[in-house]
Amino acid sequence: MNAVAVAADAVPERHYTHHTGRGATPHRSNPVVIHRELSSLDLQQRMRVAEYGTGSGYSGALIAELVGPEGEVISLDVDGFLTRWANAIHHERGLQNIRCHTADGTNGFPERAPYHRVVSWCTPPLLPKTWVDYLVDGGLIVAPLPIANVPNTTVVTTIRVTDGEPRVEAITGGCYIEATSSPKTSLDVPTRWVDWEYRLPGASWISITWRADDDDHHTGARSALDLLLKEGHTEPYGAGELDWLSWRTFAAARGDQGLTMAGLRPDLWAIGHTTPDTAAVIQQDGTIIADTPNSPSLAVLREWLTAWEKAQRPSPEAYTPRLVGNREDGWELRLSL
Repeated sequence: MNAVAVAADAVPERHYTHHTGRGATPHRSNPVVIHRELSSLDLQQRMRVAEYGTGSGYSGALIAELVGPEGEVISLDVDGFLTRWANAIHHERGLQNIRCHTADGTNGFPERAPYHRVVSWCTPPLLPKTWVDYLVDGGLIVAPLPIANVPNTTVVTTIRVTDGEPRVEAITGGCYIEATSSPKTSLDVPTRWVDWEYRLPGASWISITWRADDDDHHTGARSALDLLLKEGHTEPYGAGELDWLSWRTFAAARGDQGLTMAGLRPDLWAIGHTTPDTAAVIQQDGTIIADTPNSPSLAVLREWLTAWEKAQRPSPEAYTPRLVGNREDGWELRLSL
């Protein structure tokens, strides 16, 4: 049994996730995924760890168990309700080596730096320079990062920092809530990179990679969303069940200018190609929606899907990652086959 499994036996999961005084924590990561990311973090006794995204407190308790009483865990979350309750539950269990603070984790926490490890359960817009600056030489970061400037296109990265330079050692599939500067109250619409949205009669939204070419009124984004909502043409995807994780990674990694993410119905996202005058996306359920049967965007989307099938539906692990950026601004993650 590995160290994370041993720690999981010692930490009462439901005591954190469904505490009788606080109630269930709605925005929490799957325990299986938590265990996977902590295994990648390679935690050792006496380490100091920065955790971004306190959630229920369960992941922090596991880290506290893994670093031992001489280690230290600093957990940050923008939601004071969560940090106060997590501190109280940790205290109930007699933990002395973890403290939760209400703060924006993308700014880091220099008061207790340097850290041996950094782990994040929420997705920043890019790898923050503070995470790299506050890490010891040879330290590890495990965090989700976007691979395109649209929502829900993330992979989980394991990053080693040597001589102040970050290098990706591994990637795997995974999608976490966006890192925000204030508590997120709804999951219907992303909080970052949304270019137009409607809230009536129900939530719908669109995110375009060509936003720099749109006007100040977001006319192009609004027009593209309107085209999709009219559903001028629909068809099923004819090549079998859609592997959403593989498909969204492939589409995002291409870096095409017309890449678009949209939510036309609650809990059913779509990805495809748009311009101000034409639009086509494929939803998670495999339904293709376009403005017309002869839509130029539909032709592009079909080309992308054909290329994806020709590449044999690659998993996120099949890509070569690279960090693009510098110490002044932070680093963006990009993938290539």
